[in-house]
Amino acid sequence: MPVVTTPANLRPAAAALDDNEARRIRNDFPVLGEQVNGHPLVYLDSGATSQNPTCVLEAEQEFYEQRNSAVHRGAHTLAVAATEAFEDARVKVGGFINAQPDEVVWTSNATEGLNLVAYSFSNAALGRGGSAAEKFRLGAGDEIVVTEMEHHANLIPWQELAFRTGATLRWIPVDDDGGLRLEEAEKIIGERTRIVAFSHASNVLGTINPVNLLVSLARRAGAYVVLDACQSVPHMPVDVKALDVDFAVFSGHKMLGPTGIGVLYGKSDLLNAMPPFLTGGSMITTVTMDHAEYLPAPQRFEAGTQRISQAVALGTAVDYLTETGMSRIHAWESELGQRLVEGLESIQGIRVVGPPAGMERIGLASFDVQGVHSHDVGQFLDDQGIAVRVGHHCAQPLHRRLGLVSTTRASTYLYNTTEDIDAFLAAVAGIRPFFGVK
Repeated sequence: MPVVTTPANLRPAAAALDDNEARRIRNDFPVLGEQVNGHPLVYLDSGATSQNPTCVLEAEQEFYEQRNSAVHRGAHTLAVAATEAFEDARVKVGGFINAQPDEVVWTSNATEGLNLVAYSFSNAALGRGGSAAEKFRLGAGDEIVVTEMEHHANLIPWQELAFRTGATLRWIPVDDDGGLRLEEAEKIIGERTRIVAFSHASNVLGTINPVNLLVSLARRAGAYVVLDACQSVPHMPVDVKALDVDFAVFSGHKMLGPTGIGVLYGKSDLLNAMPPFLTGGSMITTVTMDHAEYLPAPQRFEAGTQRISQAVALGTAVDYLTETGMSRIHAWESELGQRLVEGLESIQGIRVVGPPAGMERIGLASFDVQGVHSHDVGQFLDDQGIAVRVGHHCAQPLHRRLGLVSTTRASTYLYNTTEDIDAFLAAVAGIRPFFGVK
């Protein structure tokens, strides 16, 4: 496979996007020209699922029209073309995060990637994988460390791994504002710690966690690091080598790509030592009636017919983001995030969770409207054409710690403008009066 030496998305610092560029960009996204309930669509739910530019939609369609075939199997022309497109996408995605192609495993989503790592570790505990996998074996006395702010996808797989192996699950608590209590992290991550799994950026709080500090604590303990990068890779330059994480996951549908495609990054030596998670065709070298031998990574983790068109389309999404400039996208979303928080904090009866205005955050804000349920807030905003997320955002423990059942979340992307934020804030200001809350 080709060798990638330079992360394609890590360019010299550049000025942020601006409203004019964001307006131009949004013209590439067909759905953003739609109206909802008689209002122009204001889409502020990219933290859940981003929209797709025309070039991504066309890339998937073009694959089906001109290259549709199984990969790594047939010797005919279509099969070769499909395989080349499939593997070219792997090279692009690897370059985007500064990973080698053989360190990129295609999954259905980030959740599957996290489960893949957890189940592979539990298979090692059963003796699968031989001596090479012994280093992944967990048992009684070992500890897995997560944080109290994790998305359920980066919590439940570790709960299950602890259950299957007898290891103990521990977590780094958050303070009243949702920030990690780093002094506790230094006490919790210790000689018994085998895995440290945490979010790069919180999908609720907008917090950007101190990866370097947490990685250093994990290294001191000799633990593996698993990074949930779902809210970072789509929105800021991410270099997995510079971060020195062992594994990272992210999803295509949050970064202009289609649903049904995700990525697991893993250091090559670790992936090749891990026993597989899913088994079947396309991931083997030799099979007898009572034994099988497996291909090297990444193919050993890609059993069955792959997500071919989705991977190709994700490669096109990466091209789009790279051309726009991840540093510029991050700077623009940071501006929009500050505008969100400053505006929300100025409205009576609104509690914003996460870093206050003036503190670093990604371009999202979650908030509680005093006296109004988040579902009613979401419906009120939707009536005005504004799409937001409501609920616990797959982070019930965090909401419980903050004394909340649910929140409303507005999240931005490269196609949002200050006019979107201002329309949203004007609508939020009318919520409590509309419901008669004083």
